[in-house]
Amino acid sequence: MKLRFAAVLLLPCGLAHAEPRITQNDFGGAGLLQTPTARMAPAGELSVNANRTDPYSRYSVSLQPLDWLEGSFRYTAITNRPYGSEALSGSQSYKDKAVDAKVRLWHESHWAPEVALGFRDIGGTGLFSSEFFVANKRFDNFDFSAGIAWGYIGNRGDFDNPLGYVSNRFDTRPALEGTGDVNSGAYFRGKPSLFGGVSYQTPWDRLSLKLEFEGNDYKNEPKDNEIKQDSPINLGAVFKVTDSIDLSAAWERGNTAMFGVTFHTNFVSRKAPAKTYDPTPEPLPAKAPTTSMEQVNWADVSRRLQQNAGYKVERISQRDSELIVYGEQQRYFHSSKAVGRASRILDNSVNDDIDWFTVVNKRYDLPLEETSLPRQTFREVINNEEPLEALHRTTEINPAMPHNEKTLYTEAPQHFSYGVGLGFKQNVGGPDGLLYQFSADADAEYRFNRNTWWSGLLSANLVNNFDKFVYDAPSGLPRVRTDLRQYLTTSNTTMPLFQLSHAEQLDKDLYGMVYGGYLESMFAGVGAEVLFRPTGERWSLGADLNWVRQRDFDQGFALRDYSVVTGHITGYTDLPFDTLAAVSVGRYLAGDWGTTVDISREFFNGVRVGAWATITTASSAEYGEGSFDKGLYLSIPFDEMMSMSTMRRANLVWAPLTRDGGARLSRSYQLHSMTDSREGDMFYRNFEKITE
Repeated sequence: MKLRFAAVLLLPCGLAHAEPRITQNDFGGAGLLQTPTARMAPAGELSVNANRTDPYSRYSVSLQPLDWLEGSFRYTAITNRPYGSEALSGSQSYKDKAVDAKVRLWHESHWAPEVALGFRDIGGTGLFSSEFFVANKRFDNFDFSAGIAWGYIGNRGDFDNPLGYVSNRFDTRPALEGTGDVNSGAYFRGKPSLFGGVSYQTPWDRLSLKLEFEGNDYKNEPKDNEIKQDSPINLGAVFKVTDSIDLSAAWERGNTAMFGVTFHTNFVSRKAPAKTYDPTPEPLPAKAPTTSMEQVNWADVSRRLQQNAGYKVERISQRDSELIVYGEQQRYFHSSKAVGRASRILDNSVNDDIDWFTVVNKRYDLPLEETSLPRQTFREVINNEEPLEALHRTTEINPAMPHNEKTLYTEAPQHFSYGVGLGFKQNVGGPDGLLYQFSADADAEYRFNRNTWWSGLLSANLVNNFDKFVYDAPSGLPRVRTDLRQYLTTSNTTMPLFQLSHAEQLDKDLYGMVYGGYLESMFAGVGAEVLFRPTGERWSLGADLNWVRQRDFDQGFALRDYSVVTGHITGYTDLPFDTLAAVSVGRYLAGDWGTTVDISREFFNGVRVGAWATITTASSAEYGEGSFDKGLYLSIPFDEMMSMSTMRRANLVWAPLTRDGGARLSRSYQLHSMTDSREGDMFYRNFEKITE
């Protein structure tokens, strides 16, 4: 039977060889089975992995924010060990939480291999922590890897630690279990082992095979697990079901089967769905209308600008040969697409006296940026008479400034708006296992004027498993977040938001906002924020100050006794590799003082990947398991996933634990995100959408 199967695999040998594929290992991250490789997925790759190798069930998400940096976070269920006492967690198995990172040190060349440095379990309990150097070299359809590892991957301990010649502290590796801290005190300590292997891309592009020699002998498993290893050689295969789904199977330790599945996509290379539910852009006329500016039906122009270009018009003005539209974009995530559609509508509506179209984008009456394009060049590009580059060179983005102009039309404000949607909440990693809720959400907004508004959100439970939510984490601080269970289980209908806000442009580069009400699901209060965002600079500075009081568990109008003054000064700056750093200093909800560092990468299509860490005056004992606040997040524009244009986002946040230390107020409106379009980066990166 085995020989006949092998013959079938060899039948297509006359076919052209497929390009070798980069696949995930058992733990998450590019690799073989139990071991990592130096390979990196393309920038923008997201992989969701699940596999089973008795007694471990592993669930991980791997992200590739940069072409040389890989990050993963993972839950491991040790299914033959309980989370705790039966009174605490019932029959729940032990859950380990971990964060991994891998950095490319050297790119493969004709002679030199690819080299990477990696850390497994750097921000978890340390049960599977490991550090490694690994190199890869590709020969035709074979990709060979070899490395050296300390910790879990190198538990066999093949030889004495070479770093022991530097200091004898490297000779022994300290035991780390359950701390949740960064395990820097154990890095590169203890006896290391060698590991390596090879992957083979078969002539059938759907199938790749793996063979590895691992450095773990399974004699020092977490939680004193007794696992038998008959062989350090593992064999496996990966089958590509579709471009987005991989199935894996392997024979590991010489005695145990592994089965797994990986779902993956790439936010850089993938194409967003065709916008089949968007209105068709207006075609350009053969020649401009001859109607005078006084005879134009501006009310009809305003209606078309909203329905087709997404702009809720405030007013339309003229300055010499320039026509200016002031409005707030409410549909299109990519401003270039909105400006192009608005220009088509204006070109269809006004005579040849107008040479320039300018759109001033506003957000709650905050003037953000004005985009101006030459009418004639725009027409020539749309009619394929000039290349897109000609329009790119002549289109201008400038800070929105007051002009001496003639107002042609003013739109009456629309006061009330509302929407409905599906909400999702999850909590995972505690003794209660995976908890979830789907809800029906209704949001509403009433604008008293263009920059003063009320906003509210009502959430009604549809389905959840919160009946399993019985555990309240211990805390040495005021319970500002660890009362999560009560907030999720007390009422089936909640009011997460009921807020009054007012925003203003205080100076050319200075914005301000005041707000009050029920600001989030756990806190109500009042606050203010200012932001200095200079035009043309890659940095900004903001500050917020809030007095808040804890809300009742049912998230109605009642309040509890706890109150606190909280606020931060935050600096934002661009870093190399299209990354953004935000550093906040201030006071947190539990009264602790400290600093939060947030590093993120935004891709050309608006997908953002980031991580944060917070260190405060709260001691490790006060904070509890985890020692400090940290987490990862992924923000995806719905525009990338839907067949209709929208400005909404899906925000996915992963924090290993819910704790009170380093907890910040979760505000719905923040000036930095409200003024993002001032930079113009997204406009130029997606400039081709101006023709859509």
